[in-house]
Amino acid sequence: MSIKYTPDHEWIDATDTAAAIVGITVHAQDALGDVVFVDLPAVGATFAKGDIAGVVESVKAAADVYAPLSGEIVEVNEALRDDPSLANTDPLKAGWFFKIKVSDAAELDGLMDATAYDALTQG
Repeated sequence: MSIKYTPDHEWIDATDTAAAIVGITVHAQDALGDVVFVDLPAVGATFAKGDIAGVVESVKAAADVYAPLSGEIVEVNEALRDDPSLANTDPLKAGWFFKIKVSDAAELDGLMDATAYDALTQG
């Protein structure tokens, strides 16, 4: 897997750039607390890197979910829409938010690896 992280606490598995998987990190869901609602982007919508692509709401707060890379949404996680708590119980697998067809794979170079992300969240 080729998982990268954003400073806004999204992760992206870009093993398949035709359908890279995006979600929020364990750190993000810990900070949010119990997730009660997600607003997912529409399939077919296009975003530039850093655009707001969705919203996650918890009992504590609401937070924007940003597109970690530019591209087109090719799938959303309907199971997450039906059961937002998946973002808490399994944020790196079943709790993914959307899949994006990456339009510029070079943007991956600007994202953090696990070591850099851990340093960000620890510091």
